[in-house]
Amino acid sequence: MPRGDAVWDSAAAGRRALVLDDLAAYADDHGWLVPADCAVADAGPLNQAPATRAGWQKVRAAATGRLVHGVMVPSLAHIAYRATDWDRERSWLLEQGLFVIATVPTEMQAGLGPGELRA
Repeated sequence: MPRGDAVWDSAAAGRRALVLDDLAAYADDHGWLVPADCAVADAGPLNQAPATRAGWQKVRAAATGRLVHGVMVPSLAHIAYRATDWDRERSWLLEQGLFVIATVPTEMQAGLGPGELRA
């Protein structure tokens, strides 16, 4: 199975399809392949720890299984809302060699671009 780019979002149930459509369009604009089974919507509250959210666990499984090259979210807070959770998830993402793209500008600083992955 070819590796693609995981799309993950923690939007309200009524907006899931719209958000995933927006992320899919962003991926398409960049020429990225998003396998259907790697497009994940997580309806869990953002203030929950990432380990307790079923959607984020699906993303982790795809990453661990080497099915994806990266993760695309509207905001980095959709991965982890609290700074300590983000630090843990950021470290894990780097260990997996994944890139992370936030399609909507945020104040949260990340730096998970290709340059950092090579460092």
